[in-house]
Amino acid sequence: MHTRRIGDVEVSAVGLGGMPMSIEGRPDEARSLATLHAALDAGVTLIDTADAYHRDADEVGHNEALIAKALGSHDRGPDVLVATKGGHLRPGDGSWTLNGTPRHIKEACEASLRRLGVEAIGLYQFHRPDPAVPYAESVGALRDLLDEGKIRMAGISNADPDRIRQAHEILGGRLVSVQNQFSPAFRSSEPELRLCDALGVAFLPWSPFGGSSRARELGSAYAPFARIAEVHGVSPQRVCLAWMLAKSPVVVPIPGASRPDTIRDSAAAPDLVLTAEELAELDAA
Repeated sequence: MHTRRIGDVEVSAVGLGGMPMSIEGRPDEARSLATLHAALDAGVTLIDTADAYHRDADEVGHNEALIAKALGSHDRGPDVLVATKGGHLRPGDGSWTLNGTPRHIKEACEASLRRLGVEAIGLYQFHRPDPAVPYAESVGALRDLLDEGKIRMAGISNADPDRIRQAHEILGGRLVSVQNQFSPAFRSSEPELRLCDALGVAFLPWSPFGGSSRARELGSAYAPFARIAEVHGVSPQRVCLAWMLAKSPVVVPIPGASRPDTIRDSAAAPDLVLTAEELAELDAA
């Protein structure tokens, strides 16, 4: 597996997004554990999660607990950087709400520490800006958690360039990651990607295939991805990840998966080398 860096940690060039294994339509636990173990067997050393990745109101942290169980039952578990997030909530009715208060973020971090069974979280990210709370206060909670040793690295998610710069300043240059939506169908995060490249901050595209409902339709919706996939004898999804990886060395996609075969295919993307002409065609798709 090719590697990239998040802060001072070397991780696999492609990570695994854990959300599909815990929200609506999730598989049973056995298949989820098999998916997580397949990721580790394929060399994946970055797994993304959040306390809000759950379905019912009484199971906050479902995905974190699932990941902890998978890592604890695999000999490569200690090699994995777990990136989790706080600041989003799911009341259990299918909706998503926000709480970016410093108190909530710190309490959420403590709960995540317990579920993951670690003394310090490898990468902790503020999940989404809360319009009711000044952004500086929310990011300030990350700074405090860093200073207290509760988290080893800090990141932000769903942030625009101004917030990236603000977080970078508040954290004293210790911002290591930005996790934003980016896919063939959603390219408006290009400015954030370029800024991360300039700052040397990892950019983690979430839903790189456009979401679970669109992932299977990637090739039919964007013909160049299907054409180039056929040329190389691979899936359009693998082409998509290779295209993203070619944009900058700070890009580390985190495709979601709930089947072993899916993450095995994604994990092979760093081995796919696309020509400059192919990359230009995909950029224009």
